[in-house]
Amino acid sequence: MYRRTFLTGVAMAAAAVPASRMARAAKANDRIRVGLIGCGGRGRGVAAGFAGLKEVEVAAVCDPDSGHAASTSQLLPNKPPVQVDMRRLLDDKSIDAVIVATPDHWHAPAAILAAEAGKHVYVEKPCSHNVREGRLLVDAARRNKRLVQHGTQSRSMSLIAHAVRLLGDGIIGDVLTAKAWNVQKRGPIGKAQPSKPPSGVDYDLWVGPASWLPYQSNRFHYTWHWWHNFGTGDMGNDGVHELDIARWGLGVTEHPSTVAAIGGKLAYDDDQQFP
Repeated sequence: MYRRTFLTGVAMAAAAVPASRMARAAKANDRIRVGLIGCGGRGRGVAAGFAGLKEVEVAAVCDPDSGHAASTSQLLPNKPPVQVDMRRLLDDKSIDAVIVATPDHWHAPAAILAAEAGKHVYVEKPCSHNVREGRLLVDAARRNKRLVQHGTQSRSMSLIAHAVRLLGDGIIGDVLTAKAWNVQKRGPIGKAQPSKPPSGVDYDLWVGPASWLPYQSNRFHYTWHWWHNFGTGDMGNDGVHELDIARWGLGVTEHPSTVAAIGGKLAYDDDQQFP
């Protein structure tokens, strides 16, 4: 399934979703039943946080890597049922909301499908693989009257929120410029050739709406970050945090009118596509 076809289909099919399916909401005294879509490290961390809330039950987990899904279920206190296909999880009318913690290329499509299924959504950063998808997600949330939160953990850190409040109070005077800086030495991802996906992995589902690439060991778990089809590089991985904090501190809400970039892939001779 090509990405453009998928997103066009989602936009055109919205009118066909029954209103009754969108109307369901948890009763005021019920626990909120949450489904986890994406059982990598970030998904596990967020699910554990939700599971620690007495008002929330993580009711199902889903990942095209059945081993990841099963091990995540075992980490949660209630050992929720496991799905491989997110559509089966979204069909469950008892689930009120979902966590989307997939690879980047699935963020917006999964969140849109969830909103169309009447679920509220917490979607990990970046909320979309490109700007158009993000706008489609906003449209889906408004059209279906669903709450959609785009999660960046820096926004939830009390220390950073306190610092931003101090800036707003003028602790250092007028703030005119902010610089976002991230320095870390990541290792190379090496070179690999296409091969058979590991047992228990539905690779077709994992690729989903992205343009097809065959399975390759260095563009799967985590290393998908460095491939154009699936990730957003370190700008989308860590850069969003620093840029968001800088803009938050400045009180900036409008988008930039110009962008410049310099640099390149200078150190490693490996397969990654992003610098």
